[in-house]
Amino acid sequence: MLAAVLGGAATLAVTGCSSSGDAAAGQKKRLRIGYFAFPSGDLLVKNRGLLEKALPDHTISWVKFDSGAGVNQAFIGKSLDIAALGSSPFARGVSGSSPIPYKVAFILDVAGENEALVARKGTGITTVAGLKGKKVATPFASTSHYSLLAALEQAGLKASDVELLDLQPQPILAAWERGDIDAAYVWLPTLEELRDSGTQLTSSKEIGEGGRPTLDLAVVSEELIARDPEAIETWREVESEGLRLLKSDPEGSAKSIAAELGISLADAKAQLSQGVFLTPEEVASADWLGSEGKPGKLAAYLTDTGKFLAGQKQIDAAPSAATLRDALYLKGLPDGLK
Repeated sequence: MLAAVLGGAATLAVTGCSSSGDAAAGQKKRLRIGYFAFPSGDLLVKNRGLLEKALPDHTISWVKFDSGAGVNQAFIGKSLDIAALGSSPFARGVSGSSPIPYKVAFILDVAGENEALVARKGTGITTVAGLKGKKVATPFASTSHYSLLAALEQAGLKASDVELLDLQPQPILAAWERGDIDAAYVWLPTLEELRDSGTQLTSSKEIGEGGRPTLDLAVVSEELIARDPEAIETWREVESEGLRLLKSDPEGSAKSIAAELGISLADAKAQLSQGVFLTPEEVASADWLGSEGKPGKLAAYLTDTGKFLAGQKQIDAAPSAATLRDALYLKGLPDGLK
């Protein structure tokens, strides 16, 4: 599935740009960054212009995407250098005979209560097992899609036991309000609106605790690694600052998120409280991304994700553990996050 990207700017980024080497003499270098309108340290970095301040010799453009499938298409089109990307679409991206040339360089967050499965109250559905024969929407090739499949499996259902619909967050909300779907698995901020008139059946936090965690990663193109590794180091530093600000200045962070999403300060605080944000030190620890020469447990999580997707016939074959270890960009870690 090729997810639709949000807005004309994203479409232009996919179709109208091509990757290039070093900037011509006298011109600034460029960084094209894909992001999600999702409460995170990454959105805080964007709102405060931290990267622009740290890299004044670069022209930086931020392109909004609706889900990981669109990000994958943009990397295939060589129109992105760095982007947020869920662990499930990343596992898809590095599978097959023509893997996308990118690597994981950072972890933005671990999915918690900020992604969940919700049923409309009018349906009377109160358990995942109760979804049998019902219409369930989710953005295909996303972490929510992966978690939905895992939730169905845990409840003793197959994907074929429900009518799965491939919808992006805003179309999910419209279909929900029309009564066209019975349930949906999606993320914030759309999720919060569904909860107002729905019953939460499970969340990515619960599914993760059951052995199938999902994460929001940040990936960098192999072309950027070869062309401008210093920019990656600086970008990691400001993303680390974003994570620290979420913990050290929750009020100011919430104000920045509220401004980016166009929501109230109270809503921004509530949404941020549902995410699981690591410290920079945790990101580079053996429990997660790892450090140079020492891949962390993330490689194993991604390997399990690939195996699950292959078992669900979502991809032809799971990428090998070696492939996924090689798909982690660990150069400069952990020192680069201090």
